[in-house]
Amino acid sequence: MPLVCLGLSHHTAPVEVRERHAFPAHRMGEALIALRDYEAVREAVMVATCNRLEIYAELEDYETGVTQLKQFLTNFRHGDVGDMDSYMYTLLGSQAIDHLFRVSTGLDSMLIGEAEILGQVKDAYIQAQRARSLGKTLHTLFREALNAGKAARSQTTIGNESTSVATAAVDFAKAHVGTVAAKSVLVIGAGKMGALAARRLKLEGATEISVINRSHDRARSIVANLGMGRALEMPGLVEAMQAADIVITSTGASHFILTPGNVAEAMLGRPGQPLTIIDIAVPRDVDPDVARIPGVHLIDIDGLKHVVEDNLEHRREAIPLVEEIISEHAERFHQWYQSRVAVPIISSLTQKAEAIREIEVERLFSRCPELTDRERMLITGTSLTIISKLLHTAVVKIRDKAVENRAEAMTHALILDELFDLRTKPLEAGVAAVFAIDVDSAE
Repeated sequence: MPLVCLGLSHHTAPVEVRERHAFPAHRMGEALIALRDYEAVREAVMVATCNRLEIYAELEDYETGVTQLKQFLTNFRHGDVGDMDSYMYTLLGSQAIDHLFRVSTGLDSMLIGEAEILGQVKDAYIQAQRARSLGKTLHTLFREALNAGKAARSQTTIGNESTSVATAAVDFAKAHVGTVAAKSVLVIGAGKMGALAARRLKLEGATEISVINRSHDRARSIVANLGMGRALEMPGLVEAMQAADIVITSTGASHFILTPGNVAEAMLGRPGQPLTIIDIAVPRDVDPDVARIPGVHLIDIDGLKHVVEDNLEHRREAIPLVEEIISEHAERFHQWYQSRVAVPIISSLTQKAEAIREIEVERLFSRCPELTDRERMLITGTSLTIISKLLHTAVVKIRDKAVENRAEAMTHALILDELFDLRTKPLEAGVAAVFAIDVDSAE
């Protein structure tokens, strides 16, 4: 069964493309349940962040499965996703596995070692569990990827000094307007990024922080945790912008929050005073035409890429160590994945041996009713030991061979299947899957 990763990210698609295909978080469970209806998709997990949309799946057949994944994106979104092909990548087998480990450890992030990605991968795993789109393969893969991410953070400096899109936004504000201590800052959105930005602003000495959100309670919660600032309501957005020097926005809205109309209205109330707007949302919160308004300086999430380059040098030094961790955890998963070809034959062999043992022991007991309970227990124990010792070498060798050479292991499995008349149905499909993945590895 081939493993694939189908997706797009900040490496392949600009923000205007990513926002067009951003996946709404509240529909993730529904989407995963819908994916289960596609015959060629055995298991699936979706990782959706502001910088990537990826589907990890185990498929019955590579070509049919990938086609069905693309059909799912079209059908579920009820719109044209034809332009995705220009920005989309398809990773097969070991490429998909290694890619997930790079994602979970932060090596594939726009900001190397960002703090949020490991939690986002974990959330994707939990969502798939709840939707029951997760099987043993992706369960094992994602658990190993999460362990790799934790090891990278605890054993290297890849995660030292909190750096995220939110902190990059604050760093950009500092570079553009100087110290934020004397500036009035408006944070739009009370989600994770908004909360991170507010905390970072406080650490940088900002004393005038306002948080505005559609849910006033969530804005109040951030202000309460800060121990400072003001919580505002959305109807007061224009007035809030009039009083701000810096606006950092990150909502989950599917439409523009800041438009040329409301920003121009705010600027009329602050003549001669510039306004810096930093949009870290995907989909974007700010209409790009806002940048044409005199006095407004607008930057979006892609424009922040260069901001933290100097601050990430010490993290880049940790990359070789992180790659060693990735290699170790990926190899562990590869060994487990390869050994699966031995599972059907081992299971069938042990089940048949146990069935024969049980029948013969019961036949003996029926012929010898005078046996005591202790004698029966000793006979049962001895029969179990004989079966275990008889099968031990064959089981160990076929399992080890599956890790070393899956094709040879499958040949041995077919021989055992024929010799013992096990009639193991998954073997024929298993052979096809083994050679399909081996071809991918050879490339």
